[in-house]
Amino acid sequence: MQETRSATTLPLLGLLLAVPSLGGCNTYAGAPTVRGSTLAAKPVSVTDEERDCLGRAMYFESNRSDAEGLLAVGTVVMNRLEAAAFPNGGICAVVGQPRQFAPGVLTKKMDEKSLQKVAEVTDAVLDGQRHPKVGRAMYFHTAGLRFPYNNMHYVAVAGGNAFYEKRKPGAVEQAEPPAPATVLAFASTDVPP
Repeated sequence: MQETRSATTLPLLGLLLAVPSLGGCNTYAGAPTVRGSTLAAKPVSVTDEERDCLGRAMYFESNRSDAEGLLAVGTVVMNRLEAAAFPNGGICAVVGQPRQFAPGVLTKKMDEKSLQKVAEVTDAVLDGQRHPKVGRAMYFHTAGLRFPYNNMHYVAVAGGNAFYEKRKPGAVEQAEPPAPATVLAFASTDVPP
């Protein structure tokens, strides 16, 4: 049986196991907070494996861009976790669903210099933080791409992705993806604002 821990007490074990050379050299000082964020959810207790799956989705889907992009992808994963239309086997089942996330997201090697930032944002998501503009959106695609569908309502652009909600055609006029937000910044003792 795997041990379940809250995100605030969960060590960097999941991500550090992927890069043994990091060992104990990085000290985690607590989950960062998003300035200006008004959207929050209940903290979630997960296994080390589920924490790793969330971090991997955020890492590979946000182009490892910045904390805002990581948080936006993490918000989508958690929205899908709560939705009946997606697998209910936990975070790894959501992230591992065929043709939904980047190929190899659960198996590719991650660059060790990005692991600390990914771990901090992963813990923030598990502690209940959500991207304020992504809201309840469960879909995204590479920013700059255009599709002819009339059911895509764009809500945010972050981390090189355009995030959208699917709505019934005609319910809301097709909108252009919004400009990337630049207001979000993480405050932590390890990451400068």
